[in-house]
Amino acid sequence: MVPSTPPPLLALLALTVLSVSAAPNMTPDYEVKLLMDPSAALNPSDHKLTPTVLSAFGMPTTVTKMNVQFHDTSSKEIYSAGWSPRIRKSEGQDTFELTYKKRYPILGDDIDGTLTTANAQGFDSGDSNYDAQVEWGYSQKTLSISRKKTVSDSGYSGVELPNTSDARKMLVDETPDKFDGWVGDSWGTTKLASARIFGPVLARRSVGTWNKTQVYVEVWPIKDAEGTGVEYIVEASFKTDSRTEAGEKHDALIAFLTGKGWFVAEDSLKAGLIMDRY
Repeated sequence: MVPSTPPPLLALLALTVLSVSAAPNMTPDYEVKLLMDPSAALNPSDHKLTPTVLSAFGMPTTVTKMNVQFHDTSSKEIYSAGWSPRIRKSEGQDTFELTYKKRYPILGDDIDGTLTTANAQGFDSGDSNYDAQVEWGYSQKTLSISRKKTVSDSGYSGVELPNTSDARKMLVDETPDKFDGWVGDSWGTTKLASARIFGPVLARRSVGTWNKTQVYVEVWPIKDAEGTGVEYIVEASFKTDSRTEAGEKHDALIAFLTGKGWFVAEDSLKAGLIMDRY
């Protein structure tokens, strides 16, 4: 009779199988996003970037317009589950960009731990359809994992966005499996079928350079808290694949903006403002 395998060896073999089969965490890129004071960075008459700001970043006067709408039920069930479906139309493009974004707050600067949490929920390096990014604000970081799709803009022109009916159909038809089954079978498509539009917001993007790095400054006119006017959100950002570079240039850009009198020591929460105010 062949002796049975000792339990400790069985446990070791099982652990080895798990370690071999488990896919590694996703590898994110990093986008540093910092707020600028609209009263200092924008012309009061037309709310465009001042010549001083344009000059500091070597930016032309031309901008790219981006029209964005978010989608959720009136009770914001999708947003409450950590997801954020949106449709964007950028100037010069002939397609709508659909994005299904899952957000994970990064607590205690634990980027790797947050990536591990996402891995346990099915977002790992084995799925090339999703992109991971650490959104690095003034004091907060968020891991965002996005699936992007494109849909023809036939029947629409310029940066015009789809109406509610067309938007629902696009988002439902293109829904990725992870989003659709997040809470239960067909959860995502069911919620999108009754979703409404939050927005739209027509933003403007300028592109320049700073510290040998491509930098963007975006102006987002968002409905104010009272719902009677507009609050202009001005955000400077750059992207990098290096965590070290992101941290170093995050601090350097804060110092640069502070020295110019443009920095706002708050985190940028555009999506949250749009979901609250529309």
